[in-house]
Amino acid sequence: MSITYNQTAKTFFLKTKNSSYVMKISDFDNLLHLYYGAPIPDENLDYLIQLQDRGFSPNPFEAGNNRSFSLDFLPQEFSTNENGDYRSSSIEVQNPDGSRTFSGKVTEYHIEEGKHLLETMPSLRAGSEDTVHTLTIRLTDEAAGLCADLIYSVFEEKDVITRSVLLTNSGSAPVKVGRLMSATLDFMDSDYDLIYFAGRHTMEREEIRIPVERGIHSIGSTRGTSSHQYNPSVILCTKGADEDQGKCYGFSLIYSGNFLIEAEKDQYSQLRLNAGINPKGFSYALAPGESLEAPEMVLAFTCRGLTALSHIYHDVYRENLCRSPYVKRPRPVLINSWEAAYFDFDEEKLLNIAKNAAQMGVELFVLDDGWFGKRNNDSSSLGDWTVNRAKLKHGLKGLSDQIHNMGLSFGLWIEPEMVSEDSDLYRAHPDWCLRVPGRPAVRGRYQLVLDLSRPDVCRYLADTINHLLSEARIEYIKWDMNRSLSDAWSGMLDRNSQGEVYHKYILGLYRIMDEVILTHPDVIFCGCSGGGGRYDPGMYYYQPQIWCSDNTDAISRLKIQYGTSFIYPMSALESHVSICPNHQTGRTVSLKTRGIVAMDGIFGYELDSTRLSEDEKAQCRAQVQAYKRFEDLILTGDYYRLTSPYTNPFFTAWQYVSKDKRRAVVSLVLTDKESNDAQRFVKPRGLLADAFYQVDGTDRVLSGSLLMNAGIPIPFELKEYEGIQFGLTLLEGEPR
Repeated sequence: MSITYNQTAKTFFLKTKNSSYVMKISDFDNLLHLYYGAPIPDENLDYLIQLQDRGFSPNPFEAGNNRSFSLDFLPQEFSTNENGDYRSSSIEVQNPDGSRTFSGKVTEYHIEEGKHLLETMPSLRAGSEDTVHTLTIRLTDEAAGLCADLIYSVFEEKDVITRSVLLTNSGSAPVKVGRLMSATLDFMDSDYDLIYFAGRHTMEREEIRIPVERGIHSIGSTRGTSSHQYNPSVILCTKGADEDQGKCYGFSLIYSGNFLIEAEKDQYSQLRLNAGINPKGFSYALAPGESLEAPEMVLAFTCRGLTALSHIYHDVYRENLCRSPYVKRPRPVLINSWEAAYFDFDEEKLLNIAKNAAQMGVELFVLDDGWFGKRNNDSSSLGDWTVNRAKLKHGLKGLSDQIHNMGLSFGLWIEPEMVSEDSDLYRAHPDWCLRVPGRPAVRGRYQLVLDLSRPDVCRYLADTINHLLSEARIEYIKWDMNRSLSDAWSGMLDRNSQGEVYHKYILGLYRIMDEVILTHPDVIFCGCSGGGGRYDPGMYYYQPQIWCSDNTDAISRLKIQYGTSFIYPMSALESHVSICPNHQTGRTVSLKTRGIVAMDGIFGYELDSTRLSEDEKAQCRAQVQAYKRFEDLILTGDYYRLTSPYTNPFFTAWQYVSKDKRRAVVSLVLTDKESNDAQRFVKPRGLLADAFYQVDGTDRVLSGSLLMNAGIPIPFELKEYEGIQFGLTLLEGEPR
């Protein structure tokens, strides 16, 4: 049993294959955290709580004259508010009498088989072969009339524990919720580094590693989406932890909206990590009998370094999060029209691009922005999802039919959450967008945001997209979202409920996706928000691939894709070969290198195929063939970061290995070239040490041990920004 309760010690034990998680009910019914880490057999961990009288740390009334019991320093599972704990809290409420106290005490618990599923948001699901148990612990504040159900689901074999909270108003008067964390985790030590992933539009998810120091370090988003700036996943690791060794804790929030993750090192050098909905701009009214769910947090632990932690997340997200049947299924190699044509195209131009793309081995043509309304630039027509016949004289169906006659599949770009002021939809329903009455609107990319907190808007969008998918044969949808939210005011909510808009927007988006994406399993949906602005587990639940960044420069992508790989499976990462000089950086990189970098995920092209020479088309055909040879490794294999682009200035390398370790592919890009340079080596990982591997394209046969310890020499003739790629295949029989 992965969850047990020791009645004598009043202690809960959560156990996965390689971790233990322990908590205890105190003498005063507080829920205290005792341990999270490597597996332990012990049944009583009471000695870890050392009580003492600490100055200016108040004591709860029920402790009587015991001045050594204070929530100001005790490790908790869900911290109180206004009850003597001055650290960042799990919850903040406004009670009917105006007080802000929440003091939850354990009143009941139950353990059951199976995985708890959130009702309003995505969450992990148990597979048919998974052993999963769920523990629910109820904390009750009788004076406030509030119950907080702390929900833990344990995936025993996958080394994952999920946490979420269900807050219920069991009183007789409304309560305002200003803060609700999905998980609080208290460590009694703090000698850790914090790794998080920061960036900006066109440079997302760069790895940041800092020591945990005294005070509060927080990341988050108030932009209405998970954002380009910070990703809702962090790692705590021991100081010397690297790819192969060290304790690593992962925290990944399945949520696509405003979030907050805090790491607080307190006065006693203890560490608290909080994660949940960002409280800035958040205020949620709970009427009697109503409940509020916090998003699900996915926790993972390993003693074996950052690579092992990544493998845990990659496997559980592929197998237990993404709902698309394509999650492990080969995807067509596509060409997207955006950087080829932008808004300047007609049917003939698109067909010529598709015709030449077919000669390159491309399997899917995707029509990007500009096909609807009077959309000749980005200042009009969002919301008017009817075809522009001046551009597409035969309509979507006619274009799709002609594309299919070439042997290609057909895909389409949409941005359903937005509206242009110059649109029929806005003229008919100006109240349907987020906009503060009496104030000029804040625009982004000349567009406003539709109010997805409104059920009527959600109904309209679901019906519109479903109808669009019936107009033509469409196998792929790129679902874009090209601005941050602002003016978060809804005409459907009263003045006391405007703090609910950001969260209800995300809940509305999830409802639309439930009705559209989950009901069209044969369509590949690709997520996008100006590239990587909504690259989060909540989106991966619906979309098997997400456009990683609007920056298609191969050298920039080395850092972007490196940071993305820590949490997300690379089969979720859509990456394309684009034209040079690159449209974002102006850099020129060889077509070969661009192909190698794009093969670090779901492969495709973002260029005008009619401008390629015959030799370049032949190179593209070879790239597609190479990608198809090891596509299964990307979809189901283990991923290894062989070098860091931050610490190795000379080259960046990565590797895929099949689960049975019989096949591998190694990719490398030289990022700095010195005259009369040193001989450098790339060292594969994850191979069978005592087996022998054929290096593809050579007669070289080497042991896994030699490959991993000595490596493969990087050719001297390789120039800066050039790449190489080679496969490794387990040798059958005796080595030569």
